[in-house]
Amino acid sequence: MVRCLALCLLLVVAAVAAARDALASPARIVILRHGEKGDAYRLCDIGVQRSLALAGRYLGRGAEASLFGGGEPDAFFVITLHTLELASPAATTWGKPLNMYSVLPRRGQSAADTTRALNERTREATADVLNKWSGKTVVMVLEHHHIADEALEASFPDQKVTLRQLLNLDAVEPKGTVPKTWPGETYDYFWIVDYDAGSARPARFEMIKQTFAAPYQRVPSNDWGAANVLPRGCRN
Repeated sequence: MVRCLALCLLLVVAAVAAARDALASPARIVILRHGEKGDAYRLCDIGVQRSLALAGRYLGRGAEASLFGGGEPDAFFVITLHTLELASPAATTWGKPLNMYSVLPRRGQSAADTTRALNERTREATADVLNKWSGKTVVMVLEHHHIADEALEASFPDQKVTLRQLLNLDAVEPKGTVPKTWPGETYDYFWIVDYDAGSARPARFEMIKQTFAAPYQRVPSNDWGAANVLPRGCRN
């Protein structure tokens, strides 16, 4: 009898956990890359201009082409200094803190060690987005390799290391809708991922190109995968 009750209790707990996990997904995730870089620590002038332009046009309070459908974002997630600098102007207009899963440049740290750290922090940030922000709208700003990079994914065949994998974007129909790699010279796109209530699988995916008018007309708005000619002091 006791064994039967214990088994029934375990089944109930498992069922509750499964139901919770099935419902644990945001309503919308807005994904974008950081701005153009000056060095390992900061954005260049064009990258700073992009951060301000994004706040005014797409991501900030009162933005003219808001991505939030008359509502507001519930949280901003960033990982590196470049992503923090890009998101800060928009988050400030809403009075929102930045949720930072930090990976900072360290003198003497190998590229391989940095990549492994970014892998881990990307997984941690994504797990929190999926499990702690059910029904909410969140903005995630990452460096492009950890949004989508087919070569990086192949280097870690036993792990999920990109948002494309972690958010199950390869399941978006029709197959092939979501690019397998975010191009190195592309800074000016959003990936918008929508979830239906009660589902942890993406229901809709959209790519939106950033376009800007004065006073931010100098901010590059090249097509997906096209060359991005940057002024001196900026680098891809």
